[in-house]
Amino acid sequence: MSETSERGASRRDWFKAGVAGLAGLAALKPAVAQTSSPASESVIGMKFEAKPEIRLGMIGLGGRGGGMIHNYLAVDNLRVTAVCDIDHSKALAAQAAVERAGQHPPAVYGKTERDFENLVRRDDVDFVYIAAPWDWHVPMAVEAMKQGKHACIEVPAATTIEDCWKLVDTSEQTRRHCLMMENCCYGYTELLVLNMVRAGLFGELLHGEGGYLHDLREILFEDRGEGLWRRFPHTRRNGNLYPTHGLGPLANYFGINRGDRFDYMVSMSSPQRGLDAWREQHVPRDSPKWRERYICGDINTSLIKTVNGRTITLGHEVVNPRPYSRVNALHGEKGLFRDYPPRIYFDGQPGGEKYSDIDQYKAGYEHPLWKHQGELARKLGGHGGMDFLMVYRLIECMREGLAPDLDVYDAAAWSAPGPLSEMSVAQGSAPVKFPDFTRGRWKEQRGWLVNS
Repeated sequence: MSETSERGASRRDWFKAGVAGLAGLAALKPAVAQTSSPASESVIGMKFEAKPEIRLGMIGLGGRGGGMIHNYLAVDNLRVTAVCDIDHSKALAAQAAVERAGQHPPAVYGKTERDFENLVRRDDVDFVYIAAPWDWHVPMAVEAMKQGKHACIEVPAATTIEDCWKLVDTSEQTRRHCLMMENCCYGYTELLVLNMVRAGLFGELLHGEGGYLHDLREILFEDRGEGLWRRFPHTRRNGNLYPTHGLGPLANYFGINRGDRFDYMVSMSSPQRGLDAWREQHVPRDSPKWRERYICGDINTSLIKTVNGRTITLGHEVVNPRPYSRVNALHGEKGLFRDYPPRIYFDGQPGGEKYSDIDQYKAGYEHPLWKHQGELARKLGGHGGMDFLMVYRLIECMREGLAPDLDVYDAAAWSAPGPLSEMSVAQGSAPVKFPDFTRGRWKEQRGWLVNS
């Protein structure tokens, strides 16, 4: 949800339930990460119930949720029936946006931190979109599923292995989908490269590189929005705090949970310097921010090994001056692709050992989602259009009664490097094993992201 300075104390109380689960992380041993509740029937391949109109409840209407509502309203046959935010002004702004789009005004919730529980009990909600602070993703998604609603969570889905399993177990037990809204999987370049992988242009895949490299110092120290909560994980955790943007597209290239699986990882963090330096230069000495002690290393680097022997380098850096990048690199036996800027090299191509422009492959491998919906997606904006295409495809699957592109096992596997990197860093970069959230079904070959 959105945060405001005048509600800061209340918001911090709201975080306590999620924060408490992190306290014992350093004491966890890798073997503990493999446990869960007794298995229920898998939701792999489980189809949505086909419905001509999809009814949405939204929890969290701050910077992310307040922007995403316009993408939902641009999709045909979707109705926003309820909105929730403890900042009443944000909820009312969302309600007004729905009315401007020609829909009946949605019900408004947010009188208390637990008012979302009343939203998810409504009979006119099919799925719930959650754009709350990280520590609230799991409690909100679990409650939504228990009330018979599908849950769609912003990234990361969870910040502990225990909570990853909680999402998996609840999804299986309730027969409701729990999806992580990883928009980077729907980027133009990411889907272009995915089609090239499917066509065999890279041959056997060997290695990938991804990351989240983004200067967030000003945002982290603001007295509003994410500044009221996103800085605090840097006082509690030392690892990769935000792994999914770089990892999700790579997982799709490699067919993770669809013939391959993350096996183990090692991780190391640099010293912590960036937040201290920013505070020294920009924060008055009488600010309570000076009582904070930051422990997360500025740069975290992790290596992931898959069961089929492939390797992935995953990076995280958000508190130093740098240009934005998600890295997005892929190496195969026949050639390689590197992004930022996008460029490609194949064995034997004209021009010798030099990268060439990837534009030459767009005509043959542009993804159908971008061919058919790209104009509207670009018009709406939203990270270059990927936000709208993510929403469009989700609602298409719901309306037509299809299985979703991504499922709860992907949400858990892609979020797991967060807590696993902390474990590895705390143990001197020792290897830590990934749980098999699919309970053995990762070996099954099935459709990759976006089957249309």
